[in-house]
Amino acid sequence: MAGPRLVSVPEGELEVEVRGAGEPVVMIQTALVADELRPLAEQLLRSGDVQVILYHRRGYGSSTPARGAGSITGDALDCHQLLVALGIDRAHVVGVSYGAAVAMQLAASVPDCVHSLCVIEPPPVGVPSAPEFIAANAELQADHRRYGPEVALERFMVRLEGHRWRHDIERHLPGAVAQVERDAATFFVTDSPALVAWRFGEADAAHITQPVLYVGGTESGPWFAEMRERVLEWLPQADDLVVQGADHSLALTHVGEIAPAVMSFHHRHPFSA
Repeated sequence: MAGPRLVSVPEGELEVEVRGAGEPVVMIQTALVADELRPLAEQLLRSGDVQVILYHRRGYGSSTPARGAGSITGDALDCHQLLVALGIDRAHVVGVSYGAAVAMQLAASVPDCVHSLCVIEPPPVGVPSAPEFIAANAELQADHRRYGPEVALERFMVRLEGHRWRHDIERHLPGAVAQVERDAATFFVTDSPALVAWRFGEADAAHITQPVLYVGGTESGPWFAEMRERVLEWLPQADDLVVQGADHSLALTHVGEIAPAVMSFHHRHPFSA
C-alpha cells in the first residue's frame, strides 16, 4: 500500500505510510524533523525485500495533536498499538535520536514485538553529561515561553546547525523546513519535556535481548559519545557502526553509509532465524 493514511490507536490517530513487501521495518521519527528517516527508508525499499512502516508521532503531520508534555513510554505504547492495528506481530525497529529512545523503550517494554533494534544516537540518559543535556532543554523551553515557537526555533537551529540551517536541511530533505516550522510547537511543548523526564537504565536495558545495531558519528560531541559507550556497556550483543565525519544529523547526511549497514544487519538477523 502506498500513500499515507490515518490508523486508530487509543485516544488518537497516527498518520502512517506502509510500502514494500517482506519483513516489516518500523521507523520511529525523531523530534522536530519528522521525516528524517525517509531517505533511509527509500534506500531500504530499493532492496526489494522489506516492508517499511513510516509514521508520524502525535503532534506531527496529520496525526492527532499532542497534548502538553509528552512521554517516551507513551510514544513506545503508540508504536506498539500501531503495529497491532496493522496486524504486525513483530518488526525490525529503527529509531533516530528521540525516536531511538522510543525504540529502546519499546524493545524493553514489549520485547515480543521487536525482532531487531537499530538505534541512531539516542539522547543521553544516565551519563556524566546528562545534566548539561537537561539544562539545554530547559533553556529551549524558556526560549519558547518567552519568544514563542518561531523565534525559539530560529535560535535553537542557528545554535545547532548555523545560519544556513534551512538550506542544509532542504538540500537533504526537500520540504522539511516547512514541516519543521509547522510542527515546532510540538518539539518545544511535548518532546523536549519528554526527553528530560525519560528514565532508562541498566535494569531496563537488561530486558533488551534482541540483536542490536548502534549507529553514531565521530563528530556528534560528548553527549552522544558518552551515550554510545553506555549503550554498548548495557547491550554487549550490539553491533557498532561509527560513521567518520558525521555529526548528529547523520541519518540525513550519511545515509549512503548507514543504509547498507542496516540492510546487512537485517539480513544477518532474519525472522526465520
